[in-house]
Amino acid sequence: MTARTVVVAPDSFKGSASAADVAEAIAAGWAQVRPEDAVVLAPTADGGEGTLEAFAVAVPGAQRRPVRVLGPSGDEVDASWLALPDGSALVELAETSGLGLLRTPAPFDAHTVGFGQAIAAALDAGATSLLLAIGGSASTDGGAGALTALGARFSDVDGLPVTPGNRGLEELARADLSGLRPLPPGGVRILSDVTNPLLGARGAAAVFGPQKGASPGDVPLLDAGLARFADVLGAEVAVDEPGTGAAGGTGYGLRVWGATMTPGAPAVAEALGLAARIAAADLVITGEGRYDSQSASGKAPEYVAELARRAGVPILLVAGAIAAEPSGFADAVALAALAGDSAAAIADPLRWARAAGAALATRAG
Repeated sequence: MTARTVVVAPDSFKGSASAADVAEAIAAGWAQVRPEDAVVLAPTADGGEGTLEAFAVAVPGAQRRPVRVLGPSGDEVDASWLALPDGSALVELAETSGLGLLRTPAPFDAHTVGFGQAIAAALDAGATSLLLAIGGSASTDGGAGALTALGARFSDVDGLPVTPGNRGLEELARADLSGLRPLPPGGVRILSDVTNPLLGARGAAAVFGPQKGASPGDVPLLDAGLARFADVLGAEVAVDEPGTGAAGGTGYGLRVWGATMTPGAPAVAEALGLAARIAAADLVITGEGRYDSQSASGKAPEYVAELARRAGVPILLVAGAIAAEPSGFADAVALAALAGDSAAAIADPLRWARAAGAALATRAG
């Protein structure tokens, strides 16, 4: 058989396995069938959970810097941010304020203070610009916690600091942004695949609140808190601006600080040099935990597939579950189909990712 170069570039299987682990498992399965092939690992992300790890694996000279911050419940957590060789820094919200850090969801009380503390640590270390990956949030606080850690003051009618989290937003009477830290010289870019606005039927509370433990009755209360936050801030950033609803409204808070919104998947791919790797390949494998109708809306696997199609390289898909007909893929495998059901696949995703790699290699001939 003629040896091929195969690029394996999945996103994380959220809540189940990291992108790096999934890439290694798929590659191991492929190598069992086609050991003569050169397999290039290129785990990717779209600005959500796993973005920091993707950069750490792919960028030579990147260094993790430990930081202890307040987690989304107020307990201290050990996290890290990433110092990049060009002087910039990457901070991932899921590391400091992510849903996975909570024992139980807390839709009204979870906050982003720790995310702001990690950003401040990167600035203190001299970061010349920032990349902020904001997926995986536990909170719906509009980024108020992060802004507080960066020097903003949010107070009630008595001049006292409001309670962290969305619960405190209903108490908010005054916002003082005069103490906010300035942006670094190279600016701040938000990496996100989310285009939802801050408020309303497509807003942060309505769309993402239920994923964070909000009941149907909670959603309008969370939305009202965000509306209060935006009203008191009185910022020029429009609440219907795409992306302001990302990470429980943290996209909005960061935009008020002066950060710019950047589609996550293309920015991550550019930083990782993914287009060049794909152009030099004979075959590309991408994947994610669930492939569905939303997968074409800016998510990393679809962007990997787009790069492959532009380069004329066949693209294959591995997903935990496939809930929509994959379009434009030469082949596709669902871990749930190999394992018998979704529960079995979730229980041991790397075993079935290896099986998927082997299955694709066998069918590729």
